[in-house]
Amino acid sequence: MNNFNFFSPTYFAFGKERENEAGKLVKRFGGTRVLIHYGGGSVIKSGLLDRVKASLSVENITFTELGGVVPNPRSGLVYKGIERCKNEKIDFILAVGGGSVIDSAKAIAMGALYEGDFWDFYQGRQIEKALPVATILTISAAGSEGSMGSVITHENGMLKRAANNEVLRPVFSIMNPELTASLPDYQIACGITDMMAHVMERYFTNTKNVEISDRLSEGILLAIINEAPKALTIRDYDALANIMWAGMVAHNDTSGIGRQDDWSSHQMEHELSALYDVAHGAGLAVMFPAWMKYVMHHDVMRFAQFAVRVWGCEMDFQNPEKTALQGIQRYEQFMTSIGMPIRFSQLGAKAEDIPTLVKTMGLGKNTLGSFVKLTEEDVRKIYELAV
Repeated sequence: MNNFNFFSPTYFAFGKERENEAGKLVKRFGGTRVLIHYGGGSVIKSGLLDRVKASLSVENITFTELGGVVPNPRSGLVYKGIERCKNEKIDFILAVGGGSVIDSAKAIAMGALYEGDFWDFYQGRQIEKALPVATILTISAAGSEGSMGSVITHENGMLKRAANNEVLRPVFSIMNPELTASLPDYQIACGITDMMAHVMERYFTNTKNVEISDRLSEGILLAIINEAPKALTIRDYDALANIMWAGMVAHNDTSGIGRQDDWSSHQMEHELSALYDVAHGAGLAVMFPAWMKYVMHHDVMRFAQFAVRVWGCEMDFQNPEKTALQGIQRYEQFMTSIGMPIRFSQLGAKAEDIPTLVKTMGLGKNTLGSFVKLTEEDVRKIYELAV
């Protein structure tokens, strides 16, 4: 196990009707002038936005609103939010929505305290400070409610990039599983795929002797696999609750401490969703199996362990490659069972666009990932495996 520092300060208010406590929590964490940031009409139609505003009003907290966040959140709205924060002296951002809304809120929070272009932080500039961000989660997926990351697409070139720093962890997150019950099956399935990918980006590692985080990762994956059918079919509250909490622990680094993680599948997917504007989870369902097949022989026993412990495959000690491949196949079968694509054609992606995907990534002579350090040629071959 590697040396590590781990600090996860987010306060979680979990359970039914907890959104009604938003005003009290904002006050507790020092907010006085709040930007409520949200996406489309669902938070309005459901009455959630009204309940949030009422809770702020009870605490005499001033607020303004900025809606319009879209999946794969865009830079244009971030610039508007930054301007609003500076002009109205906003000191707190409350994100009401899923991962896209939270990512956009984090970008605004950074830019509001910075004199330059917020995009600098998504191109490697060190993040030093940000306005406090809190969340009211409506989609179990990205884990942004507990993570230190944000992903934004810049409309100039449609570049999808990430920024990460501890200052971006939300100060509090309200998590009411009931808010996810009305989501379409496809959105729930995309969320399940995303959180599983967050675990697997950490699970496939070159770090040795990480039994604790291996078992944590496997447990999270098993829980998701077991609860997913109930969450998708009968919208069982406890299943939705387990899925929601799994999404958070999948990405707040609990399962990744003390080990090297990878993230190459995520970056390859970012190029897909930037070009085709597909759901992030759907893109991951296509890219992860292709990556697995390409890198499997780098550490076949880790893939065999994944197959046995997560998917219940029988270990073939004479032919561990067979076991490893069975695990990948079981993962693909599970993706199909919850309605996810596993090939380019199902996603609407085209083989002739692969050179564009590789070029836009801008890898050049650098490499991608850490489990196996991928060159541009490797990335091209993985995309081809996904066709």
